[in-house]
Amino acid sequence: MSQPETEPDRVEGSAAEQARQRIMEAALEVFLRDGYIGAKTDEIAAVAGSSKQTIYKRFGSKDRLFEHIVLDRLEGIDKIFRDAIGELATTDEVQTTLRAVAHRFVHLLTRTAQLRVRRLVIAEAGRFPQLGRAYFEAGPERVHAMLASCFAQLTERGLLQVDEPELAANHFTWLVVSIPVNKVMFCGDDTEFSATELDHYADTGVEVFLAAYQAPGSGRPRQRRK
Repeated sequence: MSQPETEPDRVEGSAAEQARQRIMEAALEVFLRDGYIGAKTDEIAAVAGSSKQTIYKRFGSKDRLFEHIVLDRLEGIDKIFRDAIGELATTDEVQTTLRAVAHRFVHLLTRTAQLRVRRLVIAEAGRFPQLGRAYFEAGPERVHAMLASCFAQLTERGLLQVDEPELAANHFTWLVVSIPVNKVMFCGDDTEFSATELDHYADTGVEVFLAAYQAPGSGRPRQRRK
């Protein structure tokens, strides 16, 4: 039978986790600034207020440290977007619910921390293809699969008219987030958008999406594609 954790054990565990997070945050800063090749373990240690030996003890190598940074950011992505999508599949108010989802998406995906990791993964995808795939599967691919399932159910209920749910899911996310995300990815972290601007991208993206995919008779008239 295991012994209950004592207060000193909890304090020690908390301190160790804080030290680990400091190293990972410092490493992310150095990787983003210098690139994977240019990043030096000594510099990471200096920024973290740690030592090179401690980094190797905790992570094993610079490769493993880089992997830990990416995988750490992947944790919780599924829950974040599952919560954002929420009741989309069962809603009767498609436009209102889509707008709520779109607002959530555009604000989540333009967070500086989110975009910095995305930029880092893309930059090193050739060197770490397995991490690029893991990031894609846990992020864009999973989000589009969840949206596609919702769109298929809404089509069955006669509220949308979607022949290719996964393609429609990609159309939805790109209509909503492509302008701000692309600008920040290319122009850097100093690029800023107000909440009003982000909400405008979300609302107009939903308008265009519904113009293409709303089922006739379920709301405003929908022009059929030729």
